[in-house]
Amino acid sequence: MTGWLFVLTLVAALVAVHRPLGDYMYRVVSGRRHNVVERGAYRLVGVDANTEQAWGVYARGVLAFSAVSILFLYAFLRLQDRLWLSLGLPAVGDHLAWNTAVSFVTNTNWQAYAGESTMGHLVQMAGLAVQNFVSASVGIAVAVALMRGFAARKARTLGNFWVDLTRITLRILLPLSVLFAIVLMAGGVVQNLSGGTDVTTLTGGTQHITGGPVASQEVIKELGTNGGGFYNANSAHPFENPSAWTNWLQIFLMLLIPFSLPRVFGRMIGQNRQGYAIAAVMAILALGSIALTVGFETHGGGTVPQAAGAAMEGKETRFGIPNSATFAAATTLTSTGAVNSFHDSYTALGGMMPMVNMMLGEVAPGGAGSGLYGMLILAIITVFVAGLMVGRTPEYLGKKIRAREIKLASLYFLVTPIIVLTGTAAAFATGTDAAALNVGPHGLSEVLYAFTSAANNNGSAFAGITVNTLWWDIALGLAMLLGRFLPLILVLAIAGSLAKQQPVPASGGTLPTHRPLFVGMVAGVTVVLVALTFLPALALGPLAEALS
Repeated sequence: MTGWLFVLTLVAALVAVHRPLGDYMYRVVSGRRHNVVERGAYRLVGVDANTEQAWGVYARGVLAFSAVSILFLYAFLRLQDRLWLSLGLPAVGDHLAWNTAVSFVTNTNWQAYAGESTMGHLVQMAGLAVQNFVSASVGIAVAVALMRGFAARKARTLGNFWVDLTRITLRILLPLSVLFAIVLMAGGVVQNLSGGTDVTTLTGGTQHITGGPVASQEVIKELGTNGGGFYNANSAHPFENPSAWTNWLQIFLMLLIPFSLPRVFGRMIGQNRQGYAIAAVMAILALGSIALTVGFETHGGGTVPQAAGAAMEGKETRFGIPNSATFAAATTLTSTGAVNSFHDSYTALGGMMPMVNMMLGEVAPGGAGSGLYGMLILAIITVFVAGLMVGRTPEYLGKKIRAREIKLASLYFLVTPIIVLTGTAAAFATGTDAAALNVGPHGLSEVLYAFTSAANNNGSAFAGITVNTLWWDIALGLAMLLGRFLPLILVLAIAGSLAKQQPVPASGGTLPTHRPLFVGMVAGVTVVLVALTFLPALALGPLAEALS
């Protein structure tokens, strides 16, 4: 009962903020006036804020900004030992620096290292935390560009990437981060710049623990749906997540922006009910995933879970089963990747659910921006399938889904599975699967989870796999890079193609896309497509483990 009350209060809070936050974000991305700080930023980078960009120019802006960010962050990590506030920590190794730079710029925040013993304060604040903001802003900007594509009438532009990036960062993410950082500090999350102390661990060894700007990093990692964290234990650490109510708040922050973006979509196209339909699909998939994850962990099979009454291995006693499982579902339904329990210790089916959430494309509600544009791509595929069934040219929101659009949408859907399955096969073919601590189905699950997390820009891990080696750092870095930017380019290409069209009026044969029938169809198509793609891999991993 307590677990369901936990979820119901989350739902109630998200419903309450959906409209006001969505309306505010709509005003931010559609406004024409620039404040003083924004005008200064535009002058600094030489941008004409009043010039709009075609989709190709917009895409080049995304890629150029991200490339420079990777190079800057890589240099930052490699020079850490020469920087102020390094805490005496050495420079980060070359392949780990590459992996980390790509990870944070792609909004993945995969960590193949222990944060408190690898990164100094300056790198954490001015390097990693900055990317927590701007990488999330990039995702939201691309989603906004796609919305403009649907709303446009015979247009060739999608807005200005540099304006979108600046506004989203300064007007949305930064204010929310400051506000909720104060709330988290009131809840006991530390915020300081202390040095370090050696403390004796329970095993009798010593560990170098540093204080740091944890509260601000914690809130932006959740708001921007980023993983990563100051401490290796992440949100299981009492300095990052002290109590049950801070745990609730962090889950709320993961879902806050992604669940509010459908309202922006409805306002942008002038049909709020279309935004509600997309939000309904997200809610159905999210609630189903949470219910299954909690159920599998609460009623886990096996001698020990049955004797204990639940599968408590790898979970914080402060949070228990429902709150831990809800966090696991939320962090993988979004592209957050933060954890308050070890997913590797979940039951076979309970551990499968975070993988399935990522395999869905993280669209329920998904990452900041990436969830919405992923769901809109699935909606395009759904109306195409519906059009084939009735023998009509499919339309969505007055825009015809022609050969070009469906080819781009199909490529979007296929990119991530190709990366995941190719990477997993390569790990076993080269023998580097030995990094997994387990053999058999669970060992396969660990490798499959790693590539699923990297390609979907999630950042969580099964934790039973050692990935800080040359092969793994490069392979997972490539998976993160391709999994982020290939879909982004395809989304912007679709947006550009849709923007050029003149909307056609609805007719008697037009499929209504705001009714429960369409909501159910999109949810069904999402599940079926993922099952057809990943079921063989899941059958060899978590399903085989569960049956054994």
